[in-house]
Amino acid sequence: MLKLRRGTVTSEDPLEVTLEGSDRPRRAWVDESMLGPCRTGDEVVVNVEALDLGLGSGGFDVVHVNLTRGLDAEGSETEHVMKLNYTSLQHPVGTIERPAGTERRPAVPVLAIGLHGHLAPAAWAAAEAGAKDIGYIQTGGGALPGPLSRDVKELLDRGLLAGHVTAGPAYGGAHEAITLVGAIDAAASLGWSGVIAGPGPGILGSGTAFGHGGMAALDVLHAALSLGATALLSPRLSEGDPRPRHRGLSHHTRAVLDLALGPVVLPVPDQYLDLIPEGQDVVPVPVDLDGYGASGLPRRTMGRDLEEDRPFFAGPLAAGRHLARVA
Repeated sequence: MLKLRRGTVTSEDPLEVTLEGSDRPRRAWVDESMLGPCRTGDEVVVNVEALDLGLGSGGFDVVHVNLTRGLDAEGSETEHVMKLNYTSLQHPVGTIERPAGTERRPAVPVLAIGLHGHLAPAAWAAAEAGAKDIGYIQTGGGALPGPLSRDVKELLDRGLLAGHVTAGPAYGGAHEAITLVGAIDAAASLGWSGVIAGPGPGILGSGTAFGHGGMAALDVLHAALSLGATALLSPRLSEGDPRPRHRGLSHHTRAVLDLALGPVVLPVPDQYLDLIPEGQDVVPVPVDLDGYGASGLPRRTMGRDLEEDRPFFAGPLAAGRHLARVA
């Protein structure tokens, strides 16, 4: 069962909720696009599971319903496609998929990322290399609410992304798509010259071969290949991750490459070619780590600064630069 608790909003910025029977405020997040705003004094029901478990990027309570001001929404009278269908959060959306029977445009190049931390460096590098109109498709595998990502908002505000589509179970982007392949197919009609696609923040990790959010990249690659698009994969590299399975070329990236059913381009920063196992076809790419570090975009991953794990950021910088070459 869901671990739901009643509470009262005691702070709006940052949002904090004090649970019934407690005097200690707790960090919380509300998806205002779904539930509307929370104001001090509002009575809310929150899902407390993540904070109670001490999760990292998901370490906050999530507002499930605002009992004070969240029960008056009228819903849609025109849209009938449901996101999060058959859950208590199901809601209708309009979608961007191409109508059946219409001509398909040539697919634009697609860069698959296995975790959200690659989005900002990849988008920055693509823009620095002269790419115009690169869009982001958010998939499953990480956070599903589109509005949760601060990175997406900043990249859109700075003109480093041309748009944001939430596909499959993800929702709340500027545009919605029922399927990932439908979103990629629609990219050209949105005026995009290339796509970066992958999960929202906070992917699920595990020590298993395939049971992790990084496998979302495999779905992206196969969708791209099915449409005849050039398929690129951003390599997850590390010299600072304490987990051996992520050092060098992460097992996340290796698993995706092992399972891919078609040709995948793997751009690799030229100064870190030694981190790639022998026998792997790569495209060496020069990267500007110092330029990205001074860009004001996120430069930390899992508590480590760029200077503590330069390969982690170099991987998506190489991928973004190469996306600009083929876009």
